[in-house]
Amino acid sequence: MSIVIHHNPDCGTSRNVLAIIEASGETPVVIEYLETGWTRPQLLALFAAAGLTPRTALRTTRSPAGELGLLDPSVSDEAILTAMLEHPILVNRPIVCSPKGVRLCRPSEAVLDLLDNLPPGPLANEDGTPLIDAEGNRVA
Repeated sequence: MSIVIHHNPDCGTSRNVLAIIEASGETPVVIEYLETGWTRPQLLALFAAAGLTPRTALRTTRSPAGELGLLDPSVSDEAILTAMLEHPILVNRPIVCSPKGVRLCRPSEAVLDLLDNLPPGPLANEDGTPLIDAEGNRVA
């Protein structure tokens, strides 16, 4: 199984995670979910594998979650899931699948746990935060 990233190219974290995966020597399958959308079985499987619920996977900033009334704690997971199917932007990203597991990779360094090989260092996030030092070790 190769690495799959559910990616939004307009998201800095998603771009950074993709760059980390590629720097590790992997060529991931990139799914631009804003174009392809989601299916109910797909989201349920991803959430189950990542230990998420629709509420914990809900993107609350820079999304229509507030306008749609989804931030109220009384809104059911089923209602959130239905809204995610109608509005793919509501799913937080990036979600990465690898032989080592499935994870919502926020912050972006969470992807390092899913890789067989760390990228060569030094490597930093888009914001300059060091991830891998010059010797190829993770920065804590």
